[in-house]
Amino acid sequence: MADLDLPAPHWSAPIAGIWWRFAASGAIPARWFQKSLPPLEARSARTGALSLEIVSHCWNYSHLLTYQLSSLVLHQPPPNLRIVMTVFHADGDERTAALLEHFGQIDCPNVQWNWRKLTRPQLFRRGIGRNLAARETSCDWVWFTDCDLVLNEDCLTTLADVLQGRQEALLFPRIEQTTTLLAEDDPMLVAGAQPQVLPIAKDNFTSHTRDRATGPLQITHGDVARECGYCECIDLYQTPSETWCKAHEDRAFRWLLETQGTPIDLPGVFRIRHVHKGRYTGSKASNRWRSLIRRISSTLKGEN
Repeated sequence: MADLDLPAPHWSAPIAGIWWRFAASGAIPARWFQKSLPPLEARSARTGALSLEIVSHCWNYSHLLTYQLSSLVLHQPPPNLRIVMTVFHADGDERTAALLEHFGQIDCPNVQWNWRKLTRPQLFRRGIGRNLAARETSCDWVWFTDCDLVLNEDCLTTLADVLQGRQEALLFPRIEQTTTLLAEDDPMLVAGAQPQVLPIAKDNFTSHTRDRATGPLQITHGDVARECGYCECIDLYQTPSETWCKAHEDRAFRWLLETQGTPIDLPGVFRIRHVHKGRYTGSKASNRWRSLIRRISSTLKGEN
């Protein structure tokens, strides 16, 4: 049967959310909506000096972003890898603004700081910033990540070698080191609340194997990012929101690229896990309930 040229459905946000999660399960062919995925042979296979844009969002997570930005200062990229560190943020988050001002004054070799301000409703729909970065990037590769991810010792040096001549649409680190779910008063999070260059204590992390390119682990070929954007064809994931939206677009992105990602062996990928979600804008009771659910979910996954 010939492929159908279907428009993206326009429904209320809750119904649209259910529809797109159903579609991204593989129940519907992604090619009905994603028309411009460049074929493998058309993608550049760059070697030598490469460029990588790292894309983060931050809302009330400056105590985590401190460690991510610090990792670039402490473990600088090698001469053959130029980094553009992009952070999307919004007015109203004074701690993040202070942190970005602090790091913006640090001269870090082979790193270009790129702070991008959105309106708060735009920031709260992560697909909007990611799509802007994807379409506008001039880099060979784009790493869509979260601000709780730390690129520690040997990560960028190894990545510069691993990316040589690659053409896959989507890569991801096979191994990730994570903390347990940290409480708000954990010394690591308290220390991160002040704008400063901080290392992580590696003893606090344990190793986990990943089987797909999840939200903070999506390393995308630059040609694919520029051509396809980030869930650009899905109106829901490009619509501003008054509250922070759960990032279901991560799964939709893999579906649209028709891959779960190709695993790569990459040391030094660390993630700080935390109970309290500062980005939530609901009541205290609602936020406590969310935190409880996170603890239960983490325990069931064996990650605590």
